[in-house]
Amino acid sequence: MHFNYKQNNTNFKTEVIAGITTFLTTMYIIVVNPAILNTTGMPFSAVLTATVLVSAFTSLMMGIYANNPIVLAPGMGTNAFFAFTVVAGMGVSWEKALGAVFWSGIIFILLSIFNIRTYILRAIPHQIRYGVAAGIGLFISLIGFKNAGFVVPNAATIISRGPLNEITITFLAGLLITSILIARKVKGALILGIIFTTVLAIPIGRLWGDASAVNFGNTVLISWKGFFALPDFSLLFKLDLMGSLKLSLLPVIFTFLFTDMFDSISTFMGIAEAGNLKDPSGDPRNIRQSMIVDSIGTAISGLFGTSPATSYIESATGIEEGGRTGMVAIVAGLLFLPFMFISPLLSMVPSIATAPALVLVGIFMIKPVLKIEWESFDNAIPAFLSIILIPLTFSITQGIIWAFLSWTFIKLFTGKKEDITLTLIIIDIFTILALIVE
Repeated sequence: MHFNYKQNNTNFKTEVIAGITTFLTTMYIIVVNPAILNTTGMPFSAVLTATVLVSAFTSLMMGIYANNPIVLAPGMGTNAFFAFTVVAGMGVSWEKALGAVFWSGIIFILLSIFNIRTYILRAIPHQIRYGVAAGIGLFISLIGFKNAGFVVPNAATIISRGPLNEITITFLAGLLITSILIARKVKGALILGIIFTTVLAIPIGRLWGDASAVNFGNTVLISWKGFFALPDFSLLFKLDLMGSLKLSLLPVIFTFLFTDMFDSISTFMGIAEAGNLKDPSGDPRNIRQSMIVDSIGTAISGLFGTSPATSYIESATGIEEGGRTGMVAIVAGLLFLPFMFISPLLSMVPSIATAPALVLVGIFMIKPVLKIEWESFDNAIPAFLSIILIPLTFSITQGIIWAFLSWTFIKLFTGKKEDITLTLIIIDIFTILALIVE
């Protein structure tokens, strides 16, 4: 294999630990994705099987072909767009929606093969790249706090701290222990933190407290739901290819394409900055191969029966554990496969157990803010907008859209036209179109 552990300052044991860590922080998608797509009438068990297959296959491809420690799975956000906007809102059948996912993937593949996505990436100014990396870090931390119920919606203040109850206190204990393990440079600190928090959460709903607020109405946070469940392949190749090519569905295909493309580009940039996984030109390592894998993942998602796959920002947890090569993605991909048969075991690890790991990733990913030229406001303002808007809008795409537009207009009206490339202008046009059809 071509992993070059010594050259990447890692070893097989570290890569395996990093792969397990990444899997533990992304495995929630195996249950959450079917729960969302089930609202369209798609069978829960069949979506679960499709989710596992897509996640495993694309992660293995990323590890073997692109040699990057990045896990792929059906994306959060695009699954909600699929279920609630396209199917429920527009009245499109889920078969046609799957067809739209497939066609967006085909366009994606062409853009990747002809290296157009790489040109797009290279058109993104480095100052915005630093901002996006930091914004993604804050975004991941916010997800962690939200999953733990520590940050909750508030009509008066938008968001606020949640109540100090058995859920949040367990999360805080897990966060403290995980932080100590990291500070002491213990190998596998994030995995140990997840295990510790899971064990600590077992009494919730049994001996004290009520977990219904964070566990789909169930009072017990951790419960045994069996061991074995047969896979359901009933959604394979059930997409409507021709019906999805109707003119009215072109905005849907474009939205899938645009959102997935910029989410993945942003993820590649953020992870490259966090783990210093860059080539000599300063671009994310093996970016063309990574983008081809990402685009193939989108296409096969439509074929297998789920919303588009994308590169997961939670991959940063494995990178923080020292993972630097494709072996991380291979380990995580292989770990998905058994859950076609033993998916009930996932209920044993609640979201509050992975929340401390997600929160702490924000610390590692915010480092690039030191590289932002804060005294140069034409650079600092677009970078800051990406940092602040990614978590506040709960969307990586929105953060990068407004960073692009602000960069272009500020540079234009401050006499720095040389910082505006033709590719960036084309990107701006597409970002405006994305805002219009949103």
